[in-house]
Amino acid sequence: MGLHSDAGGRHADAIELRGLTRAFDGGVAALAPLDLTIPAGSFVALLGPSGCGKSTLVRLLAGLDRPTAGEIRRPAGLRLACVFQDPCLLPWRNVLDNTALPLELAGVDAGTRRAAAREALAQVGMEQAAGRYPAMLSGGMRMRVSLARALVLEPTFLLLDEPFAALDEITRQALDDHLRGLWRASGFTALFVTHSVDEAAYVADRAVMLSRGPGRIVLDHPLDLPPERTPALRSEARFAAQTGVLREVLARYGGAL
Repeated sequence: MGLHSDAGGRHADAIELRGLTRAFDGGVAALAPLDLTIPAGSFVALLGPSGCGKSTLVRLLAGLDRPTAGEIRRPAGLRLACVFQDPCLLPWRNVLDNTALPLELAGVDAGTRRAAAREALAQVGMEQAAGRYPAMLSGGMRMRVSLARALVLEPTFLLLDEPFAALDEITRQALDDHLRGLWRASGFTALFVTHSVDEAAYVADRAVMLSRGPGRIVLDHPLDLPPERTPALRSEARFAAQTGVLREVLARYGGAL
């Protein structure tokens, strides 16, 4: 365990945050100056108490907001996709057409985008639901479609802002398994925001924790767990040891989640 320190040097294939801050009207600071390097192909979980600036950081990384100071360095050719807690599926479009929407907006022809959408749906186990509409799907199924809609872009960087928080525990754990499997198979870079210490330790290889606002990095911890994660891991002592590290720092800097 250790406090965050700059990795040093420039990583051409990494996403780098240097002196990043965000303040809102009235000078209210959401983020203190942040320095963070996210290497290509890594899976990072971002934790912290409510109001610590996690979602603000996601919006900055996604280009939906601009920092007050500092910079975000992105590698050339970065393809970014986002998955949020609300799947935001269009109710009048079926699963296939919802999945193909990003490619449609990019001007990709109908045949190509539908073929890509079918492939993305197969990746999340939803190919048989291509003709259904969102109202016909469970919460977990809608989230799988939202994930497929991101994957259709073949992202090199996937931002996930509490995507499974509203789901029941069984569905959530199943999607944790599926997401980690997709990451291992595809090799994209992932930043996963969660309120759950257990979920962070299970899906990611590294946990970064922010303090209560204005958010600053108080922990940057490589998770000492095997690459292959199975549900049985959650009951093992080595898993409890890793979640214990996260809970200790959370209690010291942020209070209860």
